[in-house]
Amino acid sequence: VLLLQIVHILNMTSAKIVSFLLHPEESLHSLQIRIEFETGISTGNQELLLETGICLDPRKPASQCVIDGVRGWDSYMVYLFDKSKTVYDGPFASRSLSDCVNYIVQDSKIQLPITQLRKVWAEAVHYVIGLKEDYSRLFQGQRAAMLSLLRYNANLIKMKNNMVSASQQLKAKLEFFHQSIRLDLERYSDQMAYGISSEKMLKAWKEMEEKASQCAQAEDIGYLDEQIMALHTEIVELQKSPYARRQGEVMESLEQRAIDLYKQLKTRPPDHAYSDSTDMVKIIVQTVQSQDRVLKELFGHLSKLLGCKQKIIDLLPKIEVALNNIKEADNSVMQMQGKRQREIWHLLKIACTQSSSRSLVSSSLEGTASTPAATWLPQSSSGNVPHPLSSMASPEDRENFVHVIEENLNYLELFSSILQEVRQEQNNSMTVS
Repeated sequence: VLLLQIVHILNMTSAKIVSFLLHPEESLHSLQIRIEFETGISTGNQELLLETGICLDPRKPASQCVIDGVRGWDSYMVYLFDKSKTVYDGPFASRSLSDCVNYIVQDSKIQLPITQLRKVWAEAVHYVIGLKEDYSRLFQGQRAAMLSLLRYNANLIKMKNNMVSASQQLKAKLEFFHQSIRLDLERYSDQMAYGISSEKMLKAWKEMEEKASQCAQAEDIGYLDEQIMALHTEIVELQKSPYARRQGEVMESLEQRAIDLYKQLKTRPPDHAYSDSTDMVKIIVQTVQSQDRVLKELFGHLSKLLGCKQKIIDLLPKIEVALNNIKEADNSVMQMQGKRQREIWHLLKIACTQSSSRSLVSSSLEGTASTPAATWLPQSSSGNVPHPLSSMASPEDRENFVHVIEENLNYLELFSSILQEVRQEQNNSMTVS
């Protein structure tokens, strides 16, 4: 018998305890089917929490419900919640009175022999203690719900921080992208005078700028951030609420008074004296009233906890969607930036090709201009050849030659300017990355 594993399930929707004998290697799903049969809560809506607020793992066997501890296996509870409900109606009906206790409650002034009164009052004390223990178990279930809510809230804060970080990174990349593409469009317009142009590429760049403006919508997470902050404030208020702390002091004092009354009765000699139960019945009535009050507060607070938890459950998918949108926008911006940089390098290649072809033409012109120079003027006595410009046959030839040189210098300056801008863009891009 001692080796048997018994699990006690406290149904928080009805405040009733159901106990099950666990079979060896029984799965949690099998236990949930049995729970559904006893409580009417479907397996899909069952949430089984340990006292620490940890939800039972469906991949582990049902024996995870039984945890050996200081208090022993027979007093450990697993708390059952119905996920389809966020408002729990309370307080529930108190535990039923035994026949003899109900007898004195109906007529507290009835006189009973001391020996018989001892038995009746013993059951009355047991009833008062039971009321206090019922509240203690339900309060422990509320505490498990609070710990579970805090676990969900910690996960929510983690996802929110990831979302905010991703949004800030996207915002920085978009700002860099807009600044760089505006500069590229300005420089592209300036260099079109040199003959390097592509309407298709210009149109693609403007489309990139529009698409980047659309990507900025993904970084707008203000509405989610407001909901999360409001929910966080609500959770903090629930933690500070007096109903989050144990409210059974009155019931504990009534329990002690009932025990003291019973002890006083035991000291009386077992003679033929009679006595009534007025004092004990007062304690019973006050205990029932106190339990009704604290349970009403407890279930009102529990409903708020479960409402906050449901809000977190509803928010998590929205944050996932926002994160995915931010990642997609981030990838799109980086792809557009890479595409534009490749096109800039393609422009640079074209500029280099044109510059090389112009250099070949100027070299050819220079060669044809130097040949007649030797024949137009005789060599000096020292044998040195005069300067090519001074050996030109006419001023017109000299002007043409100077024009070719100036044109080549212009293209060299253009190449140098483009190369510096590309290097600067590369450095900025590496710094942002």
